[in-house]
Amino acid sequence: MPSSDSMLKRTGIRYPIIQAPMAGVSTPGLAAAVTNAGGLGSLGIGASSAAKARDMIEQTRALTAGPFNVNVFCHKPARRDESAEASWLRYLSPLFEEAGTVPPDSLSEIYTSFVEDTETLNMLLEAKPAVVSFHFGLPSAQCIARLQKAGIYTLAAATCPAEAAMIEAAGVDAIVAQGIEAGGHRGVFNPDAPDEGWSTMVLVRALSGQTKLPIIAAGGIMDGFAMKAALEAGAAAVQLGTAFVLCPESSANAAYRDALKSEKAAQTRLTKALSGRPARGIVNRLISFGEANDSPGPADYPVAYDAAKRLNAAASKKGNHEFAAHWAGQGAPLARELPAAELVSLIMQESGMQRGG
Repeated sequence: MPSSDSMLKRTGIRYPIIQAPMAGVSTPGLAAAVTNAGGLGSLGIGASSAAKARDMIEQTRALTAGPFNVNVFCHKPARRDESAEASWLRYLSPLFEEAGTVPPDSLSEIYTSFVEDTETLNMLLEAKPAVVSFHFGLPSAQCIARLQKAGIYTLAAATCPAEAAMIEAAGVDAIVAQGIEAGGHRGVFNPDAPDEGWSTMVLVRALSGQTKLPIIAAGGIMDGFAMKAALEAGAAAVQLGTAFVLCPESSANAAYRDALKSEKAAQTRLTKALSGRPARGIVNRLISFGEANDSPGPADYPVAYDAAKRLNAAASKKGNHEFAAHWAGQGAPLARELPAAELVSLIMQESGMQRGG
């Protein structure tokens, strides 16, 4: 299809397969392996400083001469509320006690949004990765134009047609249609607004009649059979995240891998309890506790994530992984433990597609 061929040509990839950025899980080794296998590898730098992000890009370039995607977070800066943050910490105090520690006196806004991070923007303009993608919203039109002027292809995640229209109006090159099935953080622009919860396939079909931009289907796609269906529905490519977590090149720890390979993988939930923003992960004690009827609700993103990370750090030292963010989509039970290159090859075989050499 024209949009698919155009996107593949612009990004320089052979296969319409994108490895989701997955900040904290994706690595230079994983991104390079996917790119070298013909897809588009990705790095998630939303949780990294500009210096750390530059290092990740350089490490990836040492492993591949091909293109890869660098993803940034474009969330609105946190609304700080000392009273709400203190209330959340008090509520979590029994869990901190169980982890053998005490709650911190205060919480921090641990991630800087790309919308106000000129250092990371300047780094990307210098490093010039082939692709830069936006999550949680959009940076300024000037920022997008500067990236494109540098020869960078841009993507942005949309969870509904209204967000997709904003992406197209902003001049972004392609839309990542993220369905409700997707693991990790939902890319909603406004986490406080009602969420219709569009499924991946319905969203792809809706956008195919709304926009001329290439559409990348994301959410619940774990194999070539689902990829083929998404492409036939109008997508130019697919983005898979959970499918790559079990690859040896990912940085997922043993507890995360064990959970994904267990019966727990069949129960995922979209929750704000871990980070303060809607995100889908394998249900654990922190999610259940955080969503109980007497819960005051988490602090704003990413402040609430500071609490969850501190709690998990203490608990994991005691072998307790019930407070970890094991992000996973609804397709988690279909995850396969294969090297990334083998997984890309298998997906292509299952799809029945013949592309490139």
